[in-house]
Amino acid sequence: VLTHLDLGHNGIRHQGAAAIAEALRGNEVLTELNLGSNQLCGLDHYGSGTYSAAGITALAEALKVNGVLTHLDLGHNGIRHQGAAAIAEALRGNEVLTELNLGSNQLCGLDHYGSGTYSAAGITALAEALKVNGVLTHLDL
Repeated sequence: VLTHLDLGHNGIRHQGAAAIAEALRGNEVLTELNLGSNQLCGLDHYGSGTYSAAGITALAEALKVNGVLTHLDLGHNGIRHQGAAAIAEALRGNEVLTELNLGSNQLCGLDHYGSGTYSAAGITALAEALKVNGVLTHLDL
């Protein structure tokens, strides 16, 4: 039985993220999933590509109903504030996820060089979700 799945560094884009989200909806055994260093929102590590929150939003929707996934790595995916807000909404109702990596995701809209448009919406949504989430013990921002 597969309980740990590492799909990091595979160039998975928002279409792939949506397919993985669909699988997570019916998942009853996978407890750890690494999707780090992909292109879940359509952007590579240089910010090239076309941003879409569709994949990360689909993953967030799956987290709302998934009852077994305890560790999720979404680091280095450029999810920005739109994706952070979607994940925050999922955290409000998720009762099993204990570890979440959202590091290096431009959660406030700025890249490593300070380029982009600043928005506190995503990080504020995460902070509000943490007030009601009683299971998350490790969060990497």
